[in-house]
Amino acid sequence: MEADIAMDMLEEIRVIINANLESLIEEQKAIFGEVAEVSGNVLLAGGKRLRPIVTYLVYQMAGGDDIDAILPLAMAFELIHTATLVHDDINDNSSVRRGKPTMHSMVGQSKAIIGGDWLFVQGFGLGGIYNEDVVKVMADCCAKIASAEFMQIDHVLNLATSPEDYLEIVKGKTAGPFAAAAKGAAMVADLGSSESNKLFEFGMELGIAFQLVDDLLDVVGDERIGKPRGIDVYEGKMTLPLIHALTILHGDEREELESIITNFDDSKFERLIQLLEIGGSINYSEILVNNHLERASQYLENFDDCDAKSLLQFVVSMVKNRNS
Repeated sequence: MEADIAMDMLEEIRVIINANLESLIEEQKAIFGEVAEVSGNVLLAGGKRLRPIVTYLVYQMAGGDDIDAILPLAMAFELIHTATLVHDDINDNSSVRRGKPTMHSMVGQSKAIIGGDWLFVQGFGLGGIYNEDVVKVMADCCAKIASAEFMQIDHVLNLATSPEDYLEIVKGKTAGPFAAAAKGAAMVADLGSSESNKLFEFGMELGIAFQLVDDLLDVVGDERIGKPRGIDVYEGKMTLPLIHALTILHGDEREELESIITNFDDSKFERLIQLLEIGGSINYSEILVNNHLERASQYLENFDDCDAKSLLQFVVSMVKNRNS
């Protein structure tokens, strides 16, 4: 499928999802007032809607033909994702998200915590219309998000963080929602457990690659990514390029990298990049991105060719080349 055609088709899906999210927020504002308005503003502030798009496409690839049957689940995962962003921004004391003020910077921490909770509840309200097995997939996903968040907080500025620690956090926090969305969509389409599990693994591989690309963008930099370059380093997050370099470098270079990470400021950024290049850590991360995306593509090969499958393959390529 040509890139221009694929982009147009994905945009059509995104427009449908956005329209339904906007309708939901308008309905809820009339009932819940300020909390719905403030939370809705964050939800509708932008984003590629990659999770609901994956949900939508997996459902179609799995043989689902009733759009109204999958839209609530697609929206549910976007609401849950946005809730985690609101709470992340509070934990990280971030003032900007997607180029716009974060919720807590506009209405204060107390209201932002409640707003994030409200988004979670709305997500589960939509997901609750499905059968018990689908709801369990959602609940398990959210529990793992919380567990991963706890673990990530424990590893802030922890120079002993291992690649295994990192992967566990990523699987729970970032990749898990992709995996759960894909599996849930397959289940709504009445796909068997074996095929549904393959799509769970597809989502997991896609989500891991998504986070690895995010790590790279943080250090390589791109003014379009919606957050300042190096913000993860400022916040003490142990991303894979840092973990790999700490593993590879020795002696003075390792000590210098430790000092840069624990006392980071803009003046040290170029030297940080140099040390990551010396350790081959940027190249290593790029190789892993390709490996995980190749595995994601391989899971798709288990399914018959169709437009939805072609679009999912295009989404895989988008993750590799994404800039936001």
